[in-house]
Amino acid sequence: QVQLVESGGGLVQAGGSLRVSCAASGRTFSRYNMGWFRQAPGKEREFVAAVRWSGSTYYADSVKGRFTISRDNAKNTVHLQMNSLKPEDTAVYYCAADLGTPNYSIGYYRAYEYDYWGQGTQVTVSS
Repeated sequence: QVQLVESGGGLVQAGGSLRVSCAASGRTFSRYNMGWFRQAPGKEREFVAAVRWSGSTYYADSVKGRFTISRDNAKNTVHLQMNSLKPEDTAVYYCAADLGTPNYSIGYYRAYEYDYWGQGTQVTVSS
């Protein structure tokens, strides 16, 4: 069982920055593939960013160049640094862990590939 706890959400003005973090339980965190997804009211959950156990990163086109995902294996933590925030980035942000799906490099953007989810943290960007 893996527990994920997000933190760092809040209210920020458009153009501002925010960092959300996810603390994970488990002794083998360094082997997890980690992802961030978000869900806005009335919309489906969508992929934001992911980082493989190897350190390779993936981004949705809508956040590329603005968001940066990183991991700290010593602290069992993954971060999502969000810069140049836009009102359309407003959503609940969820952290997710994949414990080793074959061909993760192909399916990293699919929510169903992930085994565990956090409870989410609200990010609100005002215009």
